[in-house]
Amino acid sequence: MKQSTRVLKRKALASLRRMTAAFNSVDDDGRSSAVLLSLQHSFEMLIKASLVHNNVPVFDKSLGRSIGFEKCLQFARQEPKIKLTDAEAGTLRAIDALRDDEQHWFNVVSEQILFVHSRAGVTLFDDLLNRVFGEHLADNLPIRVLPISTDPPVGLDILIDREFTQIQELFQPGRRARNEARARIRTLLAIEGHTSEESLVSEKDVDRVEKGILQGKPRGAVFPALEEIATEFSGEGPTLTVRFDKKGPPVKFAGDESDAAAIREIDLQKKFHWSATDLAGKLGISKPRSLALRQHLGIDQDVSCLYVFEMGAQRHPRFSDNALKRMKGALKDLDMEVIWATHKPLGRGKVARECPVEGCAQVSV
Repeated sequence: MKQSTRVLKRKALASLRRMTAAFNSVDDDGRSSAVLLSLQHSFEMLIKASLVHNNVPVFDKSLGRSIGFEKCLQFARQEPKIKLTDAEAGTLRAIDALRDDEQHWFNVVSEQILFVHSRAGVTLFDDLLNRVFGEHLADNLPIRVLPISTDPPVGLDILIDREFTQIQELFQPGRRARNEARARIRTLLAIEGHTSEESLVSEKDVDRVEKGILQGKPRGAVFPALEEIATEFSGEGPTLTVRFDKKGPPVKFAGDESDAAAIREIDLQKKFHWSATDLAGKLGISKPRSLALRQHLGIDQDVSCLYVFEMGAQRHPRFSDNALKRMKGALKDLDMEVIWATHKPLGRGKVARECPVEGCAQVSV
């Protein structure tokens, strides 16, 4: 094991121990902040240790600094030896979003929401530690120090219903509890990170949700992404494991026909962050061949794959993880030589060829 990997893994375990100590503390003052900061840091260190262990660069060459948490998740999802699933990435985005408001502003995280995310974090930490390093959490700390709650765990959907009802009550005339209501809204928006790639909470989204609640809209109209999250419990006591997963159809964001109260602003620069050169490099093929594959798959016509940022007269096309995933899958299933022979640039005046591959999106001209 590389020295940097050992250091990062040791830091990850140290932060997880700090998290469990803070969670089980009898002092409530600042407790949720300490738990979330340590939990998020433990995962950033563990994922970076996993990336370094598998020879994935974790430094931004342009800045000369290590990459941030979101980029870590992107790389871990693409690295086949880490195999971070969409559900696991969602759990980590939610933890990161809850931590972000605790660190940079404030929110109100109920005891049950804190417990279910802390325990899910412990479960996922053990899964990743075993998947990448062949170790278990029990090999590194006694199970007696894992997060313990005297309140029996319940599904996240029940917890969200409780929170939404409490927010509605806090907005009642005469309560003078708007700050607490908005703080609880931030928590629920952070939990949307389980299903949304845009997890950090915007004040515009808090305003949107507040307006929807005051208009009497139901939970599903203002927090549509929360309808998709399922919680799975197994075991009990110190051996309890918690995992989150998706259920139901995918949520729709800006540009769909949903109620305006359900539309969440997303950072397009985060969603569409790959250049054409980046795509080719990640796929291990040349830019012309990458273009041929994009043409074959219709990537440039898919709004979930391509977005063109316009800055004055300049146009900068950028691609999403969805584009990379589709292209990577196609390379495994299709004959790239056939695709290249069909879509490679032709000389001036030559006639376009029909693509012989079934399901081809278009032909080259």
